[in-house]
Amino acid sequence: MPGLLRGMARTAVVAGTATAVSNRVSRRQGERWAAQDAGAYEEQPPAAAPRDPIEQLKELGQLHEQGVLTDEEFAAQKAKLLG
Repeated sequence: MPGLLRGMARTAVVAGTATAVSNRVSRRQGERWAAQDAGAYEEQPPAAAPRDPIEQLKELGQLHEQGVLTDEEFAAQKAKLLG
């Protein structure tokens, strides 16, 4: 009988260890797949439509007149728009 109990105990330990390892591997694979899937399904922001430089210059002029932009900021933005 002691040999039978020892064999049953050994089988239980091996089966328990195998189950624990299998669960850990499955959980790790699931986390990796979830991380990969999360990046694949993120929504991309829509591309900004190109704006008319004349309209942008008018907006800059209005902001400058209102005092939102300083002379230096206005000149820098204007130069940037005109290239």
